Amino acid sequence: MILTPNPANGCFGCGGANERGMQLTFEQDDASRRIRGVFRVAPQFQGGPGFVHGGIIATLLDEVMAKVSRFEKDYAVTGSLHIEYLKPVPIGEELNVEGWETGRDGRVRMRQGEIRNSSGALLARGTGKFVEVDPEKFRAKTKERAGQGS
Repeated sequence: MILTPNPANGCFGCGGANERGMQLTFEQDDASRRIRGVFRVAPQFQGGPGFVHGGIIATLLDEVMAKVSRFEKDYAVTGSLHIEYLKPVPIGEELNVEGWETGRDGRVRMRQGEIRNSSGALLARGTGKFVEVDPEKFRAKTKERAGQGS
């Protein structure tokens, strides 16, 4: 199943309503319970000359791990995120991003993600703890904050 950016979502990573965002599209593989994406990062997301900014690498990993919630249809937000930058990630080259769940503890979901180049070399990896929240309460808080202009 293809997970396209929601045109009503303003998220920097996956939202379709954010014209300056990345508008990432992922694939949900139900058989392997993994989320995957293939991307070429544009030059406006550069850090050092010719390489993807570290914050964008973290964004790719955070997004792919967050999307793993789709398998259980729960709603979980990032509680912690740890990134290992193993090799420089080049701008404009094909990147394969993949995320999956490694465990659960109550409302906490442990996840892992990787970024590889087209040859399969591991460039960066991340682990994260995602905390399940009540979607209705989260939406209400979001609307409340939007009304305050913050």
